[in-house]
Amino acid sequence: MKFVATPLAGAFVLEVDRHDDDRGGFARIYCAREFTEHGLDARIAQSSLSWNTARGTLRGLHYQVAPHAESKTVRVVAGAIFDVMVDLREESPTRGQWFSTELSAANGRALHIPAGFAHGFLTLADDSVVHYQISDFYVPDAGRGIRWNDPQIAIAWPFAPTCISDRDRELPYMATT
Repeated sequence: MKFVATPLAGAFVLEVDRHDDDRGGFARIYCAREFTEHGLDARIAQSSLSWNTARGTLRGLHYQVAPHAESKTVRVVAGAIFDVMVDLREESPTRGQWFSTELSAANGRALHIPAGFAHGFLTLADDSVVHYQISDFYVPDAGRGIRWNDPQIAIAWPFAPTCISDRDRELPYMATT
C-alpha cells in the first residue's frame, strides 16, 4: 500500500500495490501496522456498504460529532465516484477546505478521511458500490452534515446531482454548524 498525503493534514489517498498474474490479481487494502505508522486511527468498529443505482446520486456531506467522531477509509468495489472530504476541525489551518479524488473499482484507490471531516460523494457510474471501514460506531444523535453546495466551501462537483435525499438537500451550511 502506498499512502499519498493530501493537502489536508491527516488525510491520505491510498494506492494499492497490485500483484497480477494469469489468474487475476491480489492487493492488500488494509494493514493496521501501516495505518499506525502513518499516524492514522487503525481501529475498525464498523464496515458498511452503500449501493447506488444511478449515475448522479449524491450522498453527504456527513460526519459525527465528538465524542463519536469517526475516521473512515472509503473504497469503491463497483463503479466510480467523485469522493469529497471537507476539513471541519476548529483548530485546523485548512478548516473549510476540501479535497476530492475519483475512486473506482478500476483504479482501486481508497481515501482515508480523518475524524473531524465531513464526507460525501457523487456517483460517476450506474451501480456504484462504496465500502467504508469506520473507526467508531454509528450513533444517530451524533450524526450531522453540511450542504453539498455550500458556497462558502465551493466544491467543484463535476456535474449537478440528479438524485439526492431530502435530508441531504436540507442540511445546513457550514457557517451555521
